[in-house]
Amino acid sequence: MNQPRTPSQSDPLRERLAQLIVVRIGSNLPPVRTVEEDEPRIANLLDAVPLGGLVLFNGTHASTPDTLVRLQQRSRYPLLVSADLERGAGQQLRGYPLFPHAMAFDALGPGAAEAVYKFAELTGQTSRAAGVHITFGPVADVNSDPRNPIISTRAFATEPGRVAQLAAEFVRGCTAAGLLSTAKHFPGHGNTHEDSHHALPTVDASRDEIARRELPPFEAAIATKVPLVMTAHVRYPTLDATGAAATLSRPILTDLLRGQLGFQGAVVSDSLLMEGVKIGCANEGELALKALNAGVDILLDVAEPLTTLDALEAAVHSGKLSEVRVNEALARVTHLKSTVFAVADNAPTFNESENRQQTESLALDIARRATITPKDDGDLLPFDPGRSTCAILVNPFPLPSNAEPPPLGAYLKERFTNLNYYEIGADPSDAQLEAIRQTAQAAEQLLAAFVVKPAAWHRFGLPPKLRDWLHLLASSQPTVAACLGAPQGLDPLAAAATHICTFSDVPVSQRALVEKLLSTPVV
Repeated sequence: MNQPRTPSQSDPLRERLAQLIVVRIGSNLPPVRTVEEDEPRIANLLDAVPLGGLVLFNGTHASTPDTLVRLQQRSRYPLLVSADLERGAGQQLRGYPLFPHAMAFDALGPGAAEAVYKFAELTGQTSRAAGVHITFGPVADVNSDPRNPIISTRAFATEPGRVAQLAAEFVRGCTAAGLLSTAKHFPGHGNTHEDSHHALPTVDASRDEIARRELPPFEAAIATKVPLVMTAHVRYPTLDATGAAATLSRPILTDLLRGQLGFQGAVVSDSLLMEGVKIGCANEGELALKALNAGVDILLDVAEPLTTLDALEAAVHSGKLSEVRVNEALARVTHLKSTVFAVADNAPTFNESENRQQTESLALDIARRATITPKDDGDLLPFDPGRSTCAILVNPFPLPSNAEPPPLGAYLKERFTNLNYYEIGADPSDAQLEAIRQTAQAAEQLLAAFVVKPAAWHRFGLPPKLRDWLHLLASSQPTVAACLGAPQGLDPLAAAATHICTFSDVPVSQRALVEKLLSTPVV
């Protein structure tokens, strides 16, 4: 392991600026690549410039830890490795169990806080053992707009106090495991109906409304000593009359977050690849300059680090960016590195077998307890595994080429003796839908399951064609409609006699759905 040394204020300007830049390794975006496939590119970058850190996508639990060790050895200074781990370490380290989406925890009632803490602690233990230091969570957004296309089930709840409670427990659990947590997306992305990956959403709310609805979860996280806060690519006109995104707003990041709320940790931007924050910026260098001047300390997901460094160096020399601001941000990055590498040197031995067992057990327990039946008017449950059954899974989200198939079909096929099972993507043909409809009408039992979840750079909700087709099915015969995701996904299927909601489409949630259908555990 590298010694936790970072550039001092007397070191070359370019090295200090480079410590503020985080680039992605691996990607689920075109061109899709694994962490291992991306290693040579990152190694060459590290030879050219001492980057501050990496944000990890599309890794594997089996090989990514070794890749990170090699890159740490290659780097002139220790790298801060970060990742989106909202659903546990398995979200970016394929081969490790996944937890349900955050909103599933709220469905646990009084037991939610304990479950969130243990989830965060287990995720922290796994991630730190794999070489990851920072998780970009908890999501501290209050999902107050049910149309929200990008937060939705990623949020813990729709009520500020509940989000505040669970976000604070997440921070505590991560801290116990030595994982740095990040409250996001400040000052809130829950009251929007646009996706900042595509556009720049606006929240037209008064200061009082913002203080009551958006800020309590961040205040709770700060009180729990969350080490990082991530910005939102969202406009708040009452907080900044210029209309700048929060990521680029000094009144929001410096005056409100630091001045009013007293946050002393590091501010990290949301991804600079997102379209919303690019509006009004000629290039990535200008975007990075505006973010640093607003109060951002860590520039996340920089696509062109060398040219961006050139632009930032020029900005310092021309007086557009002060060295005081650079050194202030550098000091916060240095503090994070000192914290995580000191923990690494004193970390307890990681028992992977025990951690995996506890992770699998907790994830399944959460999924089971979160799976609810908000409507059950037709006496359709439990299903009889011996009767003719048609089961349909509608998933408009394309699966990565290296992804495992949804386990729902396998669970059903193992237990039903007379089953027709279909998986439908985003754009099936009319002939395909008609053939499935005819099979469904002949069945004694019908399950219509579908995925409605937030996902970056993807449409939220079911395409109208599929939504209307499902409505037609549910209107023509007794149907169990199951939403593997946001509960409002069930709204268009009011005609269905029975509604089931799992709040998530992860494997344990699909297993919990089958258990709900049969009223018996699936082993």
